[in-house]
Amino acid sequence: MSLSPDPIVIPGDLKASAAGSTAVTLSSPLSVNVTLHKEVAGFWVKVPCVEQIGSCDYEDVCQLLDTLIPPGQDCPEPLHTYSIPCHCPFKSGDYTLPEANFYLPQVDLPYWLTNGNYEIVGVLGNNGQQLGCLKVTLSIHTA
Repeated sequence: MSLSPDPIVIPGDLKASAAGSTAVTLSSPLSVNVTLHKEVAGFWVKVPCVEQIGSCDYEDVCQLLDTLIPPGQDCPEPLHTYSIPCHCPFKSGDYTLPEANFYLPQVDLPYWLTNGNYEIVGVLGNNGQQLGCLKVTLSIHTA
């Protein structure tokens, strides 16, 4: 995964690319355990889960995706152009998103999630079995 600029500015433009693969079909219930740390005075501090933001456990991301993008609706660009699904199940195989431009609108983030350096670790699972993980470090600046 690649994200730029650094820091990411909200609101603002974001360039992103990603590649990944799965050897198994990913289907409901697809859990994700997210651990979020923020750098504070040179130390990494775990951000608690508050209103489903922060270090949270999501029991079924498939249901969350269906809430964000109703089933039957086309996936948003650029996912649609590159045939990247946005609903479960995700078939086994390789997925690639070439560099694409996104606009990040102004969002009302809690004050503790604004400007700073972050480390995000996500662990994907199904029925207690760990299927994969992703670790991302990034900086955010809100206007």
